[in-house]
Amino acid sequence: MSTLRFEALKEAINRNAVIITETDRRSAIFGENVFNQTTMMQSLTKDAYKSVMAAIESGSKINRAIADQIASAMKEWALAKGVTHYTHWFQPLTGATAEKHDAFFETIGNGQAIEKFGGGQLVQQEPDASSFPNGGIRNTFEARGYTAWDPTSPAFIYGTTLCIPTVFVAYTGEALDYKTPLLRALQAVDSAATAVAKYFDKNVKKVNASLGWEQEYFLIDNGLANSRPDIVMTGRTLLGHSPAKGQQLDDHYFGSIPTRALNFMMDLEVECMKLGIPVKTRHNEVAPNQFELAPIYEETNLAVDHNSLLMDVMGKIASRHNLKVLLHEKPFAGVNGSGKHNNWSLGTDTGINLLGPGKTPMSNLQFLTFFINTIKAINDNEELMRAGIASASNDHRLGANEAPPAIMSVFIGEQLTAVLKELEGVTDGKLSPKEKTDLKLNVVGKIPEILLDNTDRNRTSPFAFTGNKFEFRAVGSKANCANPMTILNTIVAKQLVDFKQEVDKLIKKKDLKKDEAIFNVLREYIKQSKNILFEGNGYGEEWEKEAKKRGLSNNKTTPEALKVKVSDKNLRLFEEMGVMNKIEAEARYEIEIEEYVMHIQIEGRVLGDIARNHVIPTAIKYQNTLINNVSGLKELYGSDFKKYAAEQMEIIEEISNHIGKINAKVNEMTEARKKANAIEDIVKRAEDYCFKVKPMFDDIRYSCDKLELLVDDELWPLTKYRELLFTR
Repeated sequence: MSTLRFEALKEAINRNAVIITETDRRSAIFGENVFNQTTMMQSLTKDAYKSVMAAIESGSKINRAIADQIASAMKEWALAKGVTHYTHWFQPLTGATAEKHDAFFETIGNGQAIEKFGGGQLVQQEPDASSFPNGGIRNTFEARGYTAWDPTSPAFIYGTTLCIPTVFVAYTGEALDYKTPLLRALQAVDSAATAVAKYFDKNVKKVNASLGWEQEYFLIDNGLANSRPDIVMTGRTLLGHSPAKGQQLDDHYFGSIPTRALNFMMDLEVECMKLGIPVKTRHNEVAPNQFELAPIYEETNLAVDHNSLLMDVMGKIASRHNLKVLLHEKPFAGVNGSGKHNNWSLGTDTGINLLGPGKTPMSNLQFLTFFINTIKAINDNEELMRAGIASASNDHRLGANEAPPAIMSVFIGEQLTAVLKELEGVTDGKLSPKEKTDLKLNVVGKIPEILLDNTDRNRTSPFAFTGNKFEFRAVGSKANCANPMTILNTIVAKQLVDFKQEVDKLIKKKDLKKDEAIFNVLREYIKQSKNILFEGNGYGEEWEKEAKKRGLSNNKTTPEALKVKVSDKNLRLFEEMGVMNKIEAEARYEIEIEEYVMHIQIEGRVLGDIARNHVIPTAIKYQNTLINNVSGLKELYGSDFKKYAAEQMEIIEEISNHIGKINAKVNEMTEARKKANAIEDIVKRAEDYCFKVKPMFDDIRYSCDKLELLVDDELWPLTKYRELLFTR
């Protein structure tokens, strides 16, 4: 065994795994490091508090005098907690969070200093934006970018820094982050959904989109992870033979949580509570050393911020426990990958879940209205939904080991399918008294009873209805939730706008009552959305054939999937809904396609390095041992040596074959990368990396993994799957 691997294993086995006792009540520490509404009520003047709440609830602007008051109160609260710096915390298009810390400290002359933080520093800052992805929005030499305070997401303290959630925009005003388009999409769905909700309750003034994410992740000993160059550089294992035992016994799923993992979880949850992240659920996932945590639902913008913060905090907490969190969607071949299921719904300011059934036929008609419109939105924009979860890492996960396939479909269950079938038969135009009664009592009125027995889920469905919400299961574990949530809320907003126009048109032109007009429009939507509904096995070849007949896309790779983002239809969609202009949408496409190229490029380089500098030298070393042994047998037995050395000679030949294949394929891959790098068109370059470079990874891996089984375990330099997945 290599020295590095031996020391890493020895250290991992000797880790102290004494159980930590949970003592703090979650409710007592929840939000203690957040400048939330309770803290604002205690810290701000009445006028300042009203101004902030108006900005949160209706988007009104905060004037400079009030901003100074808020900044002063925020500073005093932070200083009392030992804070020394502040930062505008934002989410650039890197996929990570960003922050630049400034001290409250200011000199005032005569050798004196004060702690200073004013409204101007709270509301806006000008970080250097030159090195963030911009997709051609600005030239590299144009470094100016602005961060602007988002009062809908409260400031929080992490360590000794006051973090202020902000948007990030270019000097010209275009969004350079994930948050800005998301806020616009949420505003669009609020406006559209409120207008439709008023059909059922005139008192509705606002609709909020809610999000509950489920974060899956692997937890690996830090020393073992650091002994693997591929994990360090790419976040996943580029080679490694499957262990004799993987997840086939299902003994890890929901099992007793290993002590080290539980210690990490408890420490993480305490930090989450202080930061106002309402984490509620923790458990073992299916694969060995895979786990999940999930929070209580929140307003979508806040939920996205909390998930982005969580992913950063997880890494820091893990290091305290000598562990490493792997958020890659497929860090290990042959076992489940990790997703981030996005549970989405719409709720009114009157406390009604618009995707939950009610106690009356009218409230259930409201449920059906938003339920069917959501299905219609997915049906009409399934390719865009697929594009929203496209990445080099998620491509490995989709369609394998319980992850949904690349074909977008909606699962609603047999009972709700039967309800839609009944509604499909609604008479065109006015309903007779009997039709109204039968429809409301026998179909719409029974929806709550139906849903009591319709809570099962289809794990192969990318977008499933689960009783009072839709679950977007295809989102990758390391993704920023803002990307898919921006798309989902935008397409639903557009669909609701179209729906209201059609209903109002029927009421005016055909003299139909409101509920009759709604039924008529919903009937047509059901007919138009049948293609997206699917109840069966999403992994089967039959579904691929059936989906093709239905006209559904099957974009299995990121370069194929992303193209739809800049189609004329979708550029118009984003502009019409006020979410992104053409420049912003095209910039994101360019950034995402370039990111794909860089990920595959890095993986190719790392794989070539490991194969050439780790695997081949080790294989040759072992091969030489065998050759020396065969030579000794020949010297000992003379011409009869072959009957004693036959197996060893066979292994020598097998090792030689694999070494030759690895070397040839690495050379071929390197040349393919060079050719791809010479292509100026980034889209064509991505296609070359996808279809010409990436396929060679499997060939190289195959021979490397075969050598892992042949070479003496004492010599093998890389920590093996059995050690990574089962050392706790």
